[in-house]
Amino acid sequence: MSENAKKYAGDAVKKDEGGLWETVKVIIQALLIAVLVRTVLFQPFNIPSGSLIPTLLIGDYLFVSKYSYGYSKHSIPFSPPLFSGRIFGSQPKRGDIAVFKLPKDNSTDYIKRVVGLPGDKIQVVGGVLHINGKAVQRERVEDYKTTDLYGRTVSVPRYKETFPEGTSHFVIERDADRGYWDNTEIYTVKPDHFFMMGDNRDNSTDSRDEASVGAVPYENLVGRAEIIFFSIDENSSLWRPWEWPTHIRWDRMFERIR
Repeated sequence: MSENAKKYAGDAVKKDEGGLWETVKVIIQALLIAVLVRTVLFQPFNIPSGSLIPTLLIGDYLFVSKYSYGYSKHSIPFSPPLFSGRIFGSQPKRGDIAVFKLPKDNSTDYIKRVVGLPGDKIQVVGGVLHINGKAVQRERVEDYKTTDLYGRTVSVPRYKETFPEGTSHFVIERDADRGYWDNTEIYTVKPDHFFMMGDNRDNSTDSRDEASVGAVPYENLVGRAEIIFFSIDENSSLWRPWEWPTHIRWDRMFERIR
């Protein structure tokens, strides 16, 4: 092989190696940016259960703002024990829908509505939520169609619930006011803890169940649910795009979460 040919071949190899390294650098940079955005700004989250019906449905995909409550070790993927407590912390407001790490294992993601703040006394009496000894305003509205334990479509009572601060949302009572958790003891929310409940009051494992969830430590909060960016019928799949035209819930796209 001539000297010119050898030089040309060497230049070609170096060019290929340089192009490969540039591609690797771009991929690494993209991954770092994705991790940074997920850690500091927004985390995508999907709704796997019906505990927040009628506000959030199975098949909703939403963004959770990580900065709303500041940052803890749970703000970082896999919750590495880099520090304790929160930095740049801001407490949630009553009525926020928040993602948190289940206190029992500090790893499972849960999503519920904040109903009790530190120091509050929370109780449910005859299906009506009580905060610090006073019944939360509850107004009956039109029934809501959902599925029962056997998958049948049923109409259930729906209520507009208004917190003392004036924020409102809708809840449903699948078992009317006779559900297992429709009459509870009085729970006193400990300092730096929050009492969480689902809007589907008879189908939600939440802070009323102290053996499974209980009050949620401030450190375990991941972020506040902000907006639905995609929603598809629960019987469909995100991975079967040919079904999207008929299964996407177009009316829920980019809906703010309240």
